[in-house]
Amino acid sequence: MSANTTYIEKVTQKESNLKGLPKVLAIIIALTAITFSVFHLYTAGFGSLPSWQQRAVHVSFGLLLLFMLFPFSKKKGFKFYDLIPILLSSLVLAYALFDYPAIEYRAGQPNSMDIMIGTLLIILIIEGVRRTNGILMSILITFFLFYIFLGPYFPGLLGHQGYSYKKMIDTLFISTSGIFSSPVYTSSTVIVLFIIFGSFFLKSGAGKFFIDFAFLLVGKRRGGPALASVASSAMLGTITGNGAANVAITGAFTIPMMKRIGYSPKFAAGVESVASQGGQLMPPIMGAAIFIMAEMTGVPYIELIAYALIPALLYFLVAGIIVYLQAGKLGLKGASDEEIPKVTEVLKRLYFFLPIAFIIGLMLMGFSPIKAGLYSIFLTIGLSYLKRENWMSWRDVLACLESAAKSSMIVVSACAGAGIIVGSVVLTGLGTRFSRLAIDISGENLLLLLILVMVASIILGMGMSTVSAYVILAVLAAPALINLGVSPVAAHMFVFYYGVMSGLTPPVAITAYTAAGLAGSSPNATAFTATKIGLGGFIVPFIFVYNEALLLQGDTSTIALSVITSIIGAAAFVFFLQGYLIRETSWGERLLFLAAAITLIIPGILTDITGVALLIAGILLQIFKKKSDELVAEQVQKKLMG
Repeated sequence: MSANTTYIEKVTQKESNLKGLPKVLAIIIALTAITFSVFHLYTAGFGSLPSWQQRAVHVSFGLLLLFMLFPFSKKKGFKFYDLIPILLSSLVLAYALFDYPAIEYRAGQPNSMDIMIGTLLIILIIEGVRRTNGILMSILITFFLFYIFLGPYFPGLLGHQGYSYKKMIDTLFISTSGIFSSPVYTSSTVIVLFIIFGSFFLKSGAGKFFIDFAFLLVGKRRGGPALASVASSAMLGTITGNGAANVAITGAFTIPMMKRIGYSPKFAAGVESVASQGGQLMPPIMGAAIFIMAEMTGVPYIELIAYALIPALLYFLVAGIIVYLQAGKLGLKGASDEEIPKVTEVLKRLYFFLPIAFIIGLMLMGFSPIKAGLYSIFLTIGLSYLKRENWMSWRDVLACLESAAKSSMIVVSACAGAGIIVGSVVLTGLGTRFSRLAIDISGENLLLLLILVMVASIILGMGMSTVSAYVILAVLAAPALINLGVSPVAAHMFVFYYGVMSGLTPPVAITAYTAAGLAGSSPNATAFTATKIGLGGFIVPFIFVYNEALLLQGDTSTIALSVITSIIGAAAFVFFLQGYLIRETSWGERLLFLAAAITLIIPGILTDITGVALLIAGILLQIFKKKSDELVAEQVQKKLMG
C-alpha cells in the first residue's frame, strides 16, 4: 500500500470482506469504531458513567458496531436487511442514554417499554453472538433462556419452580445480575482498554522486536526457529490475548523458518499453535478472561497474574523441551548467522519492555488496571517516536483506535452472551444444583470430578471464545471443585486453563487451523500434533490443584521445592512423551521416565526422592546405551577399514 493512500481508502480496503458494502458505509463504520474506542478512553480518564449505564452503553454501542462489521451471511455480504439490527441497536443505545436513571428506579417492576427493549437486547445479543462466536454459543444461550421458564419440567436437582417473563427481563436487563453482570462490567472498563493498548503496542513495532529478541536468544540453538516461536509467542501472546491472532502475527515468520530447517509442516504449525494459544496463560496481561476472573473471585488482578506465572512457565517449558528433543531426533540445526538479528539493533529496542513493566509497576503502586492501561497507551505512543520507522501519525492513531474497536467485538458479544447465562443461573439457582449434581456423579472423588470438568471445559471451549467458556464454567463447574476443597483461585484457574487449551483440540481448533493454513498442512493433523506438543497444558492444572504451592500458596521453602520438583517432573514427562533424550528410548526407559514424572508431581519428600532416583536411572541407561552404540559403531568402522 503506497504512502499516499488515504486513511479512508485504507478503511475501505479493510472492509472489502463485506461484499456489497457502500463506500460511505465503510467510512461510517470507521468513524463508529473510532468513537467506540474514544468513549472508553474518555470514561477511563475522566470517570465512567453510572454503573448500569456504562455497561448498557458499552453493550448496545458494541452491538451497533458489530452488526456493521458482521453481515447476516458472510457469503452474501452486506445486504439492505443488515440495516435492521443496526437501527435496533441504535434504539437500545438511545434508551440506555436518555431513559437513565429512571430504568434503575423501576428495578423489580419493569414497565412495558423496559420489557420491549430488554427483549430486543436479548435477541440482538443472541444474533450478535452467532455472527461473532458461532452458532454453538448462541444455541447454549437460548437453552439457558428457556430453562428459566421450563424448570418445572426438568427432573431431580435440575428442576426449579419456573419464573415469569417479567421477572426474567428484570433480572437480565434491569439488574446487574444478568447481561450487565461481572463479565460486561469488566469488558466495559478494563478489557476494551487493554485491547486498545495492544493495538498501539503492536503498531509501535513491538511485534517485530519480540520476534527478533527471541531469535537473538535461542535462534542459533538446535531447533532454534521453533524455540524462538515458543519464546516470541509467549511474550507477544500475553499482549494480544488471542491465539489465532498471535499465529497470524508470529507464525507468518516462524513457520516458514521451521520448515526450512527440517521440521514437518504439521509439526511447525503445531509448535506455533501451542505457543500462540499459550500466550493467554502468560502474565502479565493474559487476555480478557483473567480480568473477569479477578472480578468473579474478588482476587486483585495483580495477585492473579503472580499466581499464574509458575504454571505458565511450566507450560512453555514443556513445549520448549519437546521442540528441542524433536530437533535432536531429526538431527536439525539452528538458524544461520544471516537470519539472526544484530545484537546492537535488538538492544536499541529494549525499551519495548517498558510499557509492560510500567503496567505492573503502576498496579503495585496501587493504581487500578484501568488507569495503568490508560497511562501505558500514552507511554507506548511516546515510545514509538524513538525509531523513525515506527512514528505514529494522527492517521496511525486513528487506525489503532479503529482496529482495537473491531477486535473488541468478539469479546463484547461473548461477555454479553455469557451475562445472559450468568443471569439465568443466578435466577434459577442452577449453580448450586449443578455443583451438587457434579459432585454426586463423581462420587465425591476429586480426581474424577477434575476429569469431568476438564472434558466439559474442552467441549465448551471448542465452539466459543476462552472468555465465554471460562464464564460459563466459572458459575457452573468451579463451585463444585470448591465444595470438594479446592481453593477458589485453583478452581477458577483450572477451568480457565482448559478453556484456553480447547483452541488446540480437534474437531474445532481455531488456533491450530489458522497455523495449518500458514504451514500448508492438514488442519486435523496439525490439531492432533498441537495437542501432543501442548500436553503440558493438560497436566499443569492437575498439578497445581493437588499442589497449590505452584500458585504461590504456602511458605517460601515449600514453594521453591515444589517449583523445582515440578520442573524436573515436567522434563521427565517430556522424555516419556517424545521417546528421545540423547538417543531413542526403549519402552522400559519411557516407563521409567513416566514413573519419575508422576512421583515428582505428587507432593512429598518420599515421592520426590523416588522420582529423582527413577529419573537418574533412566538417564544413566540412556548414557550407557549411547556409549555402547558408539563403541559398536567404532568397532564396525575398524573392521571396514581393516
